[in-house]
Amino acid sequence: MKAMVITELGDSNVFNLQERETPKVKPNHILIEVKATSVNPLDTMLRATQTPWSENLPEILHGDVAGIVADVGENVKSFKIGDEVYGCAGGIAGINGALAQYMLVDASLMALKPKSLSMKQAAALPLVSITAWEALHDKLKVGPQDNILIHGATGGVGHIAVQLAKVFGAVVSATVTPRNLEVANTLNADNIINIEEQSVADYVKLYTQGVGFDAVFDTVAGENIQRSFEAARFNGDVATILPVEDTLQVALKSLSFHSVLMLIPLVHGINRAYHGQILSNIANLVDAGKIKPLVDPSDFSIWEVAKAHEHYHSGRAVGKITMTMKN
Repeated sequence: MKAMVITELGDSNVFNLQERETPKVKPNHILIEVKATSVNPLDTMLRATQTPWSENLPEILHGDVAGIVADVGENVKSFKIGDEVYGCAGGIAGINGALAQYMLVDASLMALKPKSLSMKQAAALPLVSITAWEALHDKLKVGPQDNILIHGATGGVGHIAVQLAKVFGAVVSATVTPRNLEVANTLNADNIINIEEQSVADYVKLYTQGVGFDAVFDTVAGENIQRSFEAARFNGDVATILPVEDTLQVALKSLSFHSVLMLIPLVHGINRAYHGQILSNIANLVDAGKIKPLVDPSDFSIWEVAKAHEHYHSGRAVGKITMTMKN
């Protein structure tokens, strides 16, 4: 099979097209004929820098995949040859990823893809949907009438989180930069906040009567995390997907602070079936018209992964950058 391979860390030029042996199916696994993948910040980080997972970094990157089941291993009951599936199942921890014609994956990490989506659209969903689900459902336990703030409404995780929080019945306010206001208004949030026009004090007063939000999901972090702490009510909840240094406000406001790392099942082999379950739930919500992926209009093939990474680094993308399999 053809594959885009890295043998060293560096800029987007480290990808090389090579011939590799097609993986053989093994028990509890399925072999996928890859049709599409997407770019996540994690993929660019693994390519470029030393990370906690660099010691066991595979040569074929990218975790998100959508494709067709080409072979089924022993003990796999939930999939058959020809099924259209999607998931986040490799590109890290010694497991080769989706930048190849075929990908061998643990079947428990996968789900049948949404019937209403193309492969390109489905490939945009796995990592970001699992992250949003774990943050909102598992950590923040968002429910009906909870007043929640989501930072980064049009980002990869953010745009799914806005829609998912509405599914859970919350009142959703979401922040966005001015250039993405029009796109943000398509996501069904109750309130869209232009971060260049409204301060934290402004929108806390406007949307919570000055009390603060019950929960805040910060997909931006960095300096922005202090705004999240400021926006949360006393004894409220804050979750983020990125490292945080200064947590003084957590103590002063008695906040419950949550870190979300969806990689744990994939990297450590813990409860992998839960990711497959989440993706089945997401597929049902997509086919019911309640969640829609925001896909950047760019059109890259998997063999143009360097260009896709450069597009990500340019900051011009709106929504998930996807790549499809082209001969």
